[in-house]
Amino acid sequence: MSDWVIVVDRRADFTGMEEDRAILRTRDYIALPQSLKLQHPKIINLSRSYAYLSQGYYCSLLAEARSHRVLPTVDTILQLRQRSLYSGEIADLEEELNRRVKRLVNPPGESFRLRIAFGYPYDSRFQAFARHVFDRFRCPLLEVTVRHGEWLKITGISALGIDDLDEDQHTLFNWALDQYTRAGWRQPKTRAPAKYTMAVLYNPKEELPPSDPSSLKKLIRVAEGMGVDVELIEKKDYLRLAEYDALFIRETTTIENHTYRFAKKAELEGMPAIDDPTSILRCTNKVYLAELLKANKVPTPKTVVVNAMKSLEELESELAYPMVLKIPDGSFSRGVHKAGDRAELKKISRELLEESDLILAQEFMPTDYDWRVGVLDGEPLFVCQYLMAKKHWQIVKHNADGPATHGGFKSFAIEQAPPEVVDVAVKAARLIGSGLYGVDLKQNERGVFVIEINDNPNLDTGVEDSALKDELWKRLVRWFLKRLEA
Repeated sequence: MSDWVIVVDRRADFTGMEEDRAILRTRDYIALPQSLKLQHPKIINLSRSYAYLSQGYYCSLLAEARSHRVLPTVDTILQLRQRSLYSGEIADLEEELNRRVKRLVNPPGESFRLRIAFGYPYDSRFQAFARHVFDRFRCPLLEVTVRHGEWLKITGISALGIDDLDEDQHTLFNWALDQYTRAGWRQPKTRAPAKYTMAVLYNPKEELPPSDPSSLKKLIRVAEGMGVDVELIEKKDYLRLAEYDALFIRETTTIENHTYRFAKKAELEGMPAIDDPTSILRCTNKVYLAELLKANKVPTPKTVVVNAMKSLEELESELAYPMVLKIPDGSFSRGVHKAGDRAELKKISRELLEESDLILAQEFMPTDYDWRVGVLDGEPLFVCQYLMAKKHWQIVKHNADGPATHGGFKSFAIEQAPPEVVDVAVKAARLIGSGLYGVDLKQNERGVFVIEINDNPNLDTGVEDSALKDELWKRLVRWFLKRLEA
């Protein structure tokens, strides 16, 4: 058998020849990765929907966590969801389209939608252009919407599901899939970074920012002493981002808001960034992290992925009460709940599954504090203990009738912290990338366990920089300089 695996929601969705390709249903691929006895699986995700937190989304997300090559990648899925993320590509594509159309004997006389299967168009007049689009957006099925005029305008680019095809269209799709899998795996080209002003994205009104105003002032002072000008920018400054040489995000990141768009634009502009979009993607989804850490034998609390098909009895047989339930992309203790009995489990799981097709259930590990190890470029940067909020089981207690309350902290020099804590944290962070990460861990008589990895950890004066002082901020600036001067 070859390493190609076709993933579909329903077996009837794929009408092509199986030949030597494996065919799996989406839910089976998500739940049973061990069933794939392949050395280097190459996944073609043909789910009906790639919507955020859908099964199709998780298929690509978990494929990346398992080190399986996958088409489309989650980055491509997210890029195609918002015009603001792919708008930087539109000008080049429009120029290519209009240049090709001028050569046509029979050019289009009205607005149209062009469907593309693995780089092959359903309208043969646009063969070269279709390849151009596919090289930018590696997705099995694409649709480009074009408005007619003296200059053809691309008004949208979207991913299609396999169920969007009619019977006749399946014929070309199957042929294109066959051509693609026979030609081998092609990786898109990446852009190289460029050159000495740093934009720091922040929200002055954020309740729990990753760096407070005094910390940002220290960063500005230290950076200026190293020849780097720092400017604080906000959401409204998106169109100005290309004016800078680097981006440092000091605002809580999520896939669904402007922080990801800023990170993606920085990547497209060739700017070194913390956080980069890949790190945001990997860290903000706890299902991905659970799979990644498990695959790389990093110790974690016992974790179970839960969907609507999993019965309460099954979950109870795997985890004891109390258990912790998590929404995949929560942050700062949001979307994290403790279920002490079946009634709470039923109520919480039902509510969370309304937000996401998959949620996490995890064994409860009571401790007086969590370790947080900051890791920069694969090396430890700081170590802190974050104490639990008073009379609460988490570091942050979100109060319905007032501001959030926090526990205290203790800071440690790297050499003073338990080596096993630092070593596990560094191993986990290196799985994500070479940026800045905060690894949260619990330690008990059984050992050290990674709870989660944060892509934009807190950096505050007097807390995370207690041991290194200015040197912590200097190391951050050097990280940017290293990439700007490469």
